[in-house]
Amino acid sequence: MPTQARTYSPEEYLALEKTAEFRSEYHDGEIIPMTGGSINHNRIVRNLIAFLTFALRSKNFEPFTSDLRLGIPRYRRFTYPDVMVIQGSPAYYANRTDTVTNPILIVEVLSKSTQDYDRTDQFRYYRSILELQEYILINQYEIQIEQFTKTPEGLWLLRDYEADSETLRFTSVNLEINMAELYAGVDFSLQPNSDTSEAEPM
Repeated sequence: MPTQARTYSPEEYLALEKTAEFRSEYHDGEIIPMTGGSINHNRIVRNLIAFLTFALRSKNFEPFTSDLRLGIPRYRRFTYPDVMVIQGSPAYYANRTDTVTNPILIVEVLSKSTQDYDRTDQFRYYRSILELQEYILINQYEIQIEQFTKTPEGLWLLRDYEADSETLRFTSVNLEINMAELYAGVDFSLQPNSDTSEAEPM
């Protein structure tokens, strides 16, 4: 008989993650190891964080990188989004200052292995966050962005960007960035071999 994979409680996961050499996500009992991102993935995140950090200085918003964990209690999930922005003070999971629960904006840079998950199940989990107003998916292999914004009625609207002449407007924080700035340094000739730049969904 096949051996059943062990499941972990959120508390067990958080205790293990505290001393782990490598980060892992938590998916409703399963611990999913994360691997390193591609160079283009890192360039896009670097460009975006630099832009947000400068543009949001002295404002009531604060950007964070994937070093900060996101807790999603409703679905028993813990993830490390590429970029988050929080309005006002962070709300912590179980008073843990390494885990927040209230981003207004989440950005993920897509990888070949996780892009379908990021668009479907992961977005469903993120939508349970009451504060979330905007979810953005950035393609690292070509100029292409999917922007989901929440209306006052609670509907999510999609807008696509595919031209290097376009400007992406972050509605949640009232900022704009052009595609050239966002994709600065990105080499589209680099193609993935076995790209696993994020936690592999099970």
